[in-house]
Amino acid sequence: MHDAPPVVEPLAGEKEPLAAGLKQRHLTMLGLGGVIGAGLFVGSGAGIAVAGPGIILSYLLAGGLAMLIMRMLGELSAAMPASGAFSVHAERALGRWAGFSVGWLYWFLLVVVLAVEATAAARIAHGWAPGVPQWGWVLLFMVVFTAANLAAVKNFGEFEFWFAALKVGAIVLFLALGLLAIFGVLPDTDAVGMTNLTGQGGLLPHGWGGVVSGVLAVVFAFGGLEVLTIAAAESDDPARAVGRAVRSAVWRILFFYVGSMLVIVTLLPWSSLKPGESPYVAVLDRVGVPAAGQIMNVVVFVALLSALNANLYGSSRMVFSLAERKEAPRALLKVSPGGVPRRAVLASVAFGFVSVILNLEWPDSIFQYLLNAVGSVLLFVWGLIAVSQLRLRRRIERETPELLTLRMWCFPYLTWVALAAIGAVLVLMLTDDTARPQLLWSAGATAAVVAVALLRDLRHRSSAAVDR
Repeated sequence: MHDAPPVVEPLAGEKEPLAAGLKQRHLTMLGLGGVIGAGLFVGSGAGIAVAGPGIILSYLLAGGLAMLIMRMLGELSAAMPASGAFSVHAERALGRWAGFSVGWLYWFLLVVVLAVEATAAARIAHGWAPGVPQWGWVLLFMVVFTAANLAAVKNFGEFEFWFAALKVGAIVLFLALGLLAIFGVLPDTDAVGMTNLTGQGGLLPHGWGGVVSGVLAVVFAFGGLEVLTIAAAESDDPARAVGRAVRSAVWRILFFYVGSMLVIVTLLPWSSLKPGESPYVAVLDRVGVPAAGQIMNVVVFVALLSALNANLYGSSRMVFSLAERKEAPRALLKVSPGGVPRRAVLASVAFGFVSVILNLEWPDSIFQYLLNAVGSVLLFVWGLIAVSQLRLRRRIERETPELLTLRMWCFPYLTWVALAAIGAVLVLMLTDDTARPQLLWSAGATAAVVAVALLRDLRHRSSAAVDR
């Protein structure tokens, strides 16, 4: 079965053993919830510091790349929905080694990021209730979200829907207040015009080099969109649902990200914003919103918990899919009567707990090495999505063209553009003193996993040859 990438039957799609409990609105909000997080609300300050108002162009470039990747992934997931999404596509396109590598690397990425999100949320909660130790908050969050993921998938979907809705509502309100302030409509505000965009060095105070540095600072903020294609396999109509969700989520996220940056750098001098401090708080203070810092703390807290929930879901489905393809222990295939892969959820939570402990005890040593090892894995995943789409698109057109309900724009040219952009980001990271260590650690982790995958593939082929 696994000696070569399947050709005809898998392209028609397989029946997933998981429950079909997610609705269209769940998928759309899952895409939004997985990507709108602390990286936008707090981390965007670092991008503004290096690019100035040019951060708008940085987000457009990074968002454009993410949009191309999601369009490719949406095309494949609409034609061949599976709980492993891009891991399954990579196996079909390139062989077992590719599916194994991208699946395990993405799972590792999610369980490590879980620790960051749980710890950051616990720090905020500890500030509100100092009497509860930070580890106690972490334990509470992990228990609550484990329970949510062990229940019926529709309950998880509702959980994530309302979390994401709160974040989206906060951004929409922020954009509305910001625009009113820019035009001087709010009390005690005057129209700011273009002063902050043209002053302080102009639109590109650090030139195009600043825009490029901004891309490096913000490109990973678009990671998380992939989870909605994993979730599509558990919807009533996967092919139609994933197409609609991809179209909706990508455009909305690009609008929210670019719109937010436009409001921030128009309303405030970019040089007044400091890395590590939320530019959203600075804007809310500027327009006179009382307790702006605490309001944004609540928003960031919700964003972290939402991302934690989505990543726990995504990691459990990825490892379940690996088990289905005999790339993970078969014991993880146990599914509850409600169609939930409970052992896969518990396995992901267990490794998530290990990561949390490492983060709490050794944040600047062991855990930092882990974080560096997965920091650039997203680019490897995106690259394999593009390569898989290049290979599978032709096969689908030849064998089952009716499955192409969502098509990549200007195929294959924009797919090659996306691959070139990923290559350019990798080169830029290699030449950047700050990003280089992360890239090298991630490259080492990727090489190790690929080596294991190739050895497994070689052993499997050798066993098959002996049996024949």
